[in-house]
Amino acid sequence: MDIILLLTILVVIFALAFDFINGFHDTANAIATSVSTRALPPRVAVLLAAVMNFIGAITFVGVAKAIAKDIVDPFSLNATADDTTGTIVILAALLSAITWNLLTWYFGIPSSSSHTLIGSIAGAAIAAAGFNILNYSGFSSILIGLIASPFLALAIGFIFMSLFKVLFKNLNLYRTNKGFRIVQIITAAIQSFTHGTNDAQKAMGIITMALIAAGLQTDDEVQEWVRIACAIAMGLGTSIGGYKIIKTVGGKIMKIRPVNGVAADLASASIIFGATVIHLPVSTTHVISSAIMGVGSAQRVKGVKWGVARKIVLTWLITMPISALMAAIIFLVLNVIF
Repeated sequence: MDIILLLTILVVIFALAFDFINGFHDTANAIATSVSTRALPPRVAVLLAAVMNFIGAITFVGVAKAIAKDIVDPFSLNATADDTTGTIVILAALLSAITWNLLTWYFGIPSSSSHTLIGSIAGAAIAAAGFNILNYSGFSSILIGLIASPFLALAIGFIFMSLFKVLFKNLNLYRTNKGFRIVQIITAAIQSFTHGTNDAQKAMGIITMALIAAGLQTDDEVQEWVRIACAIAMGLGTSIGGYKIIKTVGGKIMKIRPVNGVAADLASASIIFGATVIHLPVSTTHVISSAIMGVGSAQRVKGVKWGVARKIVLTWLITMPISALMAAIIFLVLNVIF
């Protein structure tokens, strides 16, 4: 078998594996609040998330195109038509991102799949062709989106919770909580749908990037089979669930009541979907965790367990550089092998 074709097949396999892992790693965040407040049993929440993730994944492609061409230009990765450099770069990036996702999932840390993937692509590409290979215009736009989105989620979470406190301050607490548990079923579905519209597209973008680098595609359009395969992988991964991360996001940041869950879900879903509309990949982990912190701050600043929040933020900060370094090392090893 032609070596470029073999490498491309490996990229597709590992991209779908990344999407599958992303499903049980990141989707836990989308349903964490509804599970922690007992609005939904864990199994029902996971099934709901799986279905809504699949629907979201096949609905949009803008983020996939951004991943395919805004970090590194796939057309410039190969020096010659039979050069395997571009495909090896993408394979190294995937192996790095998968490794980091599995490590953080094992320890129950809600790290960012977006950060690890973007950092890995940049690291492997730099190892292959130096810093000039990066598309600095597109890369900086993605970085701005990743940095700004948690702060926006924090602010909007604070605003939603402050508004709810005013609107429902005179209502019976039991009836209010019961009503919000019902609303949480809807917001969990919306949250999972928006997750699919943004996160599943990252694997689509990677596969599209590999097809371009291998000379099997001449534009950045996402092929139909790529969309369906990634949506299925995300849905299957979601169906397994990430209960360790549900425990961290749903209970260790703050004690969540149904009204808090609704406010956090609405805040984070609006940020994620807004990013999808303008074709920016964002970290659903960052956004959801930040929205919960914003909601907690509006209710009672001391009620937020800031020690846990600091650990999460530290993981956010180290994910991209560590992933870049891992991907660079993996690229050098694969380059020797192939």
